Amino acid sequence: MPATLATPLKLSALCALALATTACGQLQAHRGYIMDPVLASSVSAGVDNKASVLGTLGDPTFKSQFGDEQWYYVSRNTRQLAFAEPTPTEQTILHITFDQAGNVSEVDRMGLEQVADINPVSDKTPTRGRERSFFEELFGNIGTVGAPGVPGGAGPSNDPTNPGG
Repeated sequence: MPATLATPLKLSALCALALATTACGQLQAHRGYIMDPVLASSVSAGVDNKASVLGTLGDPTFKSQFGDEQWYYVSRNTRQLAFAEPTPTEQTILHITFDQAGNVSEVDRMGLEQVADINPVSDKTPTRGRERSFFEELFGNIGTVGAPGVPGGAGPSNDPTNPGG
């Protein structure tokens, strides 16, 4: 093989090898609050209040919907292969509850045990009644609006309580 052809061939083979190895690599991601374990463990009930927690940890990931008594700091690390669903590898939820005066009353730390794996039974919701095809759904009402004998129709009615029409 000539030397001029061997170099581009080696270069393209090297690029193909690099592309193939990166395509199967794991994707790792972090979502949510970046948790500092030292700062998170320094928050304690009966000592801290909303201002000190805000100064120590910053804004929470989210607050409770009803009132301002519960703050959540959520941190999650995931890994994913190619097009598969991401799977959590590490998760920390710091749940801080405040009393009416704004002082910390409870601090809970939770991990991966809070992750729920939900597998639906099927992708179709069962319905009662007649099964209709796509075209029956699309064109099924043509001619029924204003037709005699149909409620809201223009002709005489089949209603026995209204014999005149």
